[in-house]
Order: sequence, then structure tokens, then C-alpha cells
Amino acid sequence: MHGYWDPLPVARRLVAAVDREVFAGVWAERNWRNVPGPFYGAATDSMATGRLDAPHHIAYDDDFGGGFGTEFVYRQPMDEAETEAVVSAACLELYSGYGWDGDEHWTPATVREWWRDRSRVRGWALAIAADWGAATHPGWGSNGSVKFQGHYHDAARGHLDFAAYIDDGLERYLRNYAFWLDQRRPPRRGEALPML
Repeated sequence: MHGYWDPLPVARRLVAAVDREVFAGVWAERNWRNVPGPFYGAATDSMATGRLDAPHHIAYDDDFGGGFGTEFVYRQPMDEAETEAVVSAACLELYSGYGWDGDEHWTPATVREWWRDRSRVRGWALAIAADWGAATHPGWGSNGSVKFQGHYHDAARGHLDFAAYIDDGLERYLRNYAFWLDQRRPPRRGEALPML
């Protein structure tokens, strides 16, 4: 990846064809696990549908006591197809709880702050992946039914992917994103990216 690719023009075009508000998420309600970028999960429902369309971008938290809580963006889209996947996931969300105004709130300083605290989210992702990826789980569906086992295992795969992305790839993305937030353009050849 050379520079930051802005997904919002593609997202706006896609949303224009939808007959309802898709991105009504409120910044103050965003999930702390969202990686910096324009898209984020805020007060989403607990139906855990985001990974159906965007498994490489959406993960689920466990804020409702062992079961699925809300959705969050663990990898921002970096091309048109990925943007379409994220927009599709947002369209499936019952309460229009995704936001796309992150660029208006993130700054290079707050991106650095999120990066400095990455061990917190990485530790959470690994712990919940171990829990939800286990052979059995007391929270699977009603009365511990294994009916939802595949859904939990897929969610655990997302958490592991998130941890792997933190380890390899996210830093480069965030450095490019911080440059873009500061300059509102991709870096020119030879221009240094900001450190995190």
C-alpha cells in the first residue's frame, strides 16, 4: 500500500442507491475496539450480521455478558470491493448503528493514542477468541445449545484475524492514515510518514 486510499467517495455512491439512512452511528457511542478510520461501529444491534458481508473488516464484542454484543470495524477498507463489503454490512445492521464520519474526529494525535493502547484490544481479542473458539461454550444460544457454535467459531476467527492485523499491517495503515488526516492527500514519493 502506498498512501491512504479514501473509501468515502465509493461509500457515498453506494449509499445513494439505498432508500434509508445507513450510517446513523454517533461518534460518542463508538465501540473502543474500532480501528481508526472513517468507518466505525457504534450502537449496533446484537444480531451479529456484519461478518456475513464483511468478514475481513467486522468483528463482534461480548459486551452483553458472554453472548454477541455490538459490531465494530477492525480493518478499514482499502479498495472499492472492501468498501462495498463494509457498506453491505452496514446496510444489514438493524439500527443503522455504523458511522462513517471518523475522519471528522480522528487526528494524528488520537491515532497515536489508539496505537499506544493496542495491547489492550489485542489482549481482549485473543481472550475472546479462545473463549468463543472453544469446543463448547455455555452462552451458545438458548440453554447452551450448540446450534450457534459455527457462528461463535467464525466470530473467534475474526478476533484472531484482528490480533494478527495488529501484529502485521495495521501500523503501516495507521501511519498512512495519520499522514492523510494531516495533509488530506497521500504522501508523495520519498515523503516520510509520521511515526506512531
